[in-house]
Amino acid sequence: MIVFDLECINGHVFEGWFEDREDLTRQQTQGLLQCPVCDSPSVSPKLSAVAIRRSASRSPAGFDQEMASQAQMDVMAEFVEKMTQYVENNYENVGSSFAKEALEMHYGVKEFKQIRGTTTKEEETTLEKEGVPIMKLPAFNNDNEDLN
Repeated sequence: MIVFDLECINGHVFEGWFEDREDLTRQQTQGLLQCPVCDSPSVSPKLSAVAIRRSASRSPAGFDQEMASQAQMDVMAEFVEKMTQYVENNYENVGSSFAKEALEMHYGVKEFKQIRGTTTKEEETTLEKEGVPIMKLPAFNNDNEDLN
């Protein structure tokens, strides 16, 4: 399989998966390709970036693996920060009462709401056995919040 970036006459760009270049040409010739946005049948392959792997001894001048790793770490740190802010802003902190609150909502004793908090390993096992979906996130210590 090969993936081609395709572009319609109206400038919409999308991907197409083909067995090989001949399969792309055959589908173009038979009029089988069309833009998923505007249904235009006038579609052609677009030039796309090519990745070439080289040995470490032949790395391009100025390329630094540490810089690439740091860039990845920076992106991940930004993602974690945004995710943490979202959870803090949109989920009520019920602290160590998380398991109790989640079970009560699961069984309809309490109305559903978005909550966050802490659990023990035993509480996590109970929630799992009861079919209560949870997602564990790393706890970051904020000065405004006491964590158990």
